[in-house]
Amino acid sequence: MAQVRAANATPGPTHIDKGGVHHVVPLPGDRRFASRSIDTSALTNIIDIDTDALTCTAEPGVTFEDLVRATLPLGLAPTVVPELRGITLGGAVAGCSVESMSFRYGGFHDSCLSYEVIGGDGEVHELSTTHRPELFHHLHGSYGTLAILTRLTFRLVPAKPFVAVEYRHHTDLAKFRADMSAHCDLDGNPDNDFVDGIIHAPDQLTLVVGRFTEAPGEGDLATYSGEQMFFREAARRSRDVMTAEEYFFRYDRDCHWMTATVPPLQFKPLRRAVGRWFLGSTNLIAWSNRVAPVSRRLLRRPEVVCDIFLPKSNFERFWEWYCRVFDFWPLWVVPYRPATLYPWIGPHVREGFAEGDLFIDFAVYGKRNTERHRDYSELLEAATFDLGGIKTLIGRNHYSRERFWQIYDRPAYEKAKVELDPTGLFPDLYDKLGNVS
Repeated sequence: MAQVRAANATPGPTHIDKGGVHHVVPLPGDRRFASRSIDTSALTNIIDIDTDALTCTAEPGVTFEDLVRATLPLGLAPTVVPELRGITLGGAVAGCSVESMSFRYGGFHDSCLSYEVIGGDGEVHELSTTHRPELFHHLHGSYGTLAILTRLTFRLVPAKPFVAVEYRHHTDLAKFRADMSAHCDLDGNPDNDFVDGIIHAPDQLTLVVGRFTEAPGEGDLATYSGEQMFFREAARRSRDVMTAEEYFFRYDRDCHWMTATVPPLQFKPLRRAVGRWFLGSTNLIAWSNRVAPVSRRLLRRPEVVCDIFLPKSNFERFWEWYCRVFDFWPLWVVPYRPATLYPWIGPHVREGFAEGDLFIDFAVYGKRNTERHRDYSELLEAATFDLGGIKTLIGRNHYSRERFWQIYDRPAYEKAKVELDPTGLFPDLYDKLGNVS
């Protein structure tokens, strides 16, 4: 509060500094974090885990790695565990995190019950699903433009020590889609705990289905924290058993498959020798930030790294476009059932989505973008808009102001802005992220 009030004494933009690396796409010449900062790096405490109410209260700087290490011994887990160890609770709220339990529970915000925030006015605001719910829901996806999250309470679910994984391989989209729909059916497959997909080629589609289990059974436990790369093994294997923590962070070692941009980091001898310094999402993102000024000189544009969310009904239309225009693999596919349509979603997206239906998260990580006359980041953004979808704002964005506010509900956002940040201490959502390239 003192920092916010001091910042209000002098004009100028302000951003929130949580400490550590930001889980956004590193951009050369990035100005998103160049303004003066409010330091929240000390807010890293788990305050309470209530094993009767199945809730956790914590500060926003707690990483999901620390959280699951505290909850799993109690037989509990968050409803959504983002796939990178260093992602924080606050980042999951602000940046719309989903993962392979999202077909059942929605995004991480959908598990949250209440937020304590410091507004741009320097005052404490208590928000919840029942108290000022419109403001509560606007914290989700606000990317630090409304208030500073200082405490949150969220639901936990029963968990077991291990996860049994089945890899279901398909050679065409129709069968993959039908299989995914069947395994996301909460009535037809009530025992599924995890569903996502990884597509290595148009004729190599793998649905990954997981279930919590008490015992590992016979054979060795799989691990993807060392030399083995999950995204490759998923295409080859039929089954795995991992510890629950290994499963949650199965993509972390390679930051999905970003090591493909530096192929030697996928060689086993090098992974053994230098993995502790270079592998893992925190290391890889930190190194990406360090070399961003150099890569700007060598590359026309940074790689495309983006998650987009489309109504399930537009899966085939996107697939046809993606195979024809992008043809980049792997492609990660995550079915996502939000609890409700969030109040900040604008008319363009809202019109094509039925309440209770699935979004599909398509994650494109590492597409080279160096062609002189074609910017794949712009193409993906335009296709997402044409198909009634929405994309995360963590990377390059090219929106005009008019188009941006067709996707996001400007009157609703501005109303929340007036109530939580009446002095305009934090930047407007469009000004911060709408056209950052």
